[in-house]
Amino acid sequence: MAADAERIAVIVGVGQVNDRPADPLQGLDSLGLMVAALQAADRDAGGGWLGDVESVAVVQQISFRQDNPLAQKVAERIGSRATIVHDTVGPNGDSPILLLNEAANRIARGEIGIAAVAGGEALRTASQRAALAARTDVSDQNPIRNLAKGRAPGYRQIHGLTAPVDVYPLYENAGRAAYGQTLAEGQAESGEIWSRFSAIAAATPAAWIHAPKTAAEIVTPTADNRPIAFPYTKLMVANSSVNQGAGFIVTSLAEARRRGVPEARIIYVGRGAAAHEADDFLARDRYDKSPSMEICLNRVLEWNQVGADDLDLAELYSCFPCVPKMARRVIGWPLDRPATVFGGLTFGGGPIGNYMSHAVAEMVDALRGGEGEKGLLFANGGYATHNHAIVLATTPLPGAGEAHDFDCQAEADAARGRVPELIKDYAGPAEIETYTVFYARDGQPRSGVIVARLPDGNRTLAHVPGGDAATIAFLTDGTAEPVGTKGEVVAGGEMMVWRRS
Repeated sequence: MAADAERIAVIVGVGQVNDRPADPLQGLDSLGLMVAALQAADRDAGGGWLGDVESVAVVQQISFRQDNPLAQKVAERIGSRATIVHDTVGPNGDSPILLLNEAANRIARGEIGIAAVAGGEALRTASQRAALAARTDVSDQNPIRNLAKGRAPGYRQIHGLTAPVDVYPLYENAGRAAYGQTLAEGQAESGEIWSRFSAIAAATPAAWIHAPKTAAEIVTPTADNRPIAFPYTKLMVANSSVNQGAGFIVTSLAEARRRGVPEARIIYVGRGAAAHEADDFLARDRYDKSPSMEICLNRVLEWNQVGADDLDLAELYSCFPCVPKMARRVIGWPLDRPATVFGGLTFGGGPIGNYMSHAVAEMVDALRGGEGEKGLLFANGGYATHNHAIVLATTPLPGAGEAHDFDCQAEADAARGRVPELIKDYAGPAEIETYTVFYARDGQPRSGVIVARLPDGNRTLAHVPGGDAATIAFLTDGTAEPVGTKGEVVAGGEMMVWRRS
């Protein structure tokens, strides 16, 4: 029996905004970016859609936190009387794909006929305004400072694990060892992937940076490309200092046809899959792979009846190189094929949780433009925590018009190995499970952190002082693989310290 066109979800309009005001006081805030993006999506869809939108969902933003929640304000600004209005809980990197999947399922269940999804971050404007402001009440709008205000440093923080850029290198270094790569080989892979990202961004008008880089330029530390957290340089990490918004309109195939949208501009939404790791990144079973990522990607391919060879395009989330490295190994995506349609979070831009809305927009445009028939969108958020994937296509995919449960959490949990207990006061012999080194702005090492496994299989953290030149060199010079090396955790003031055997 043919699927009901009233319940087949399609994307009919996409819009992006790249705001670069000469005067920071004239820049759009996050709300303005979201509204402008949806207005652009409405024009892209032929106009006249926004007033009839029944669901407005937005990715939570951090640039102007005092304005949250924003979904109702967005609905009012676009003239919608939507009955479903909500912001995500947190601006996680998987948020746009989650919202797309939810919108498609609501259409499949017959609950709504038209949905709008949007997000935007004006961190560049917010930071510039804070820097220019003389009044305390304005300078307190600095979103980055406010995120940390009032937080007492905990066990993880005193060891330097305070932000995603500190944590993702744990996966990078563990992964390199598991893949059997030398440091040079691991960096070469990162440089190759990121170089291709920069080339895509250079040819993408909505991207933030239009400057192609070679693999060597990306991985080589210089004054302009300082090391951040080993082995990542500035050109290998997400660029959040942007003003970017993106949104899209999802509707039923029947409604798209009633409104005269040309068939060639209709993009079909396939089935999605989602699973996550523990929120506590020290409560993971391992760092060389992610069971939730593997389950998420394998199920989305299975449910849409596609393999890597059937996919013409892919967006493998790219906050840091370890994520697309892990993802491409799961699905069999070759190194010589670009793993982005937007340019990655370094070059396309990293608007906190809304990057994938830009990827949706670019994927839709690429499929419409004849670059392929099927594209995979894989999103990751938190501290390698949240995973959500979906497939878009130029023709209906298996299960079109049917609502589905995209939650794969039970299967991911079953696939997970034993989670080691975290022993905070341990002293004695241990083995390096993974590690990273943190750098000051002048490129000098500030400190390092070792994630160590104890003889009984449990886990602890150990500090490496920045002045311990021998250990820092051992961890970073590539002459030997630190992962798997035995040593000792000893008392060293407020933190336990790593000593090589």
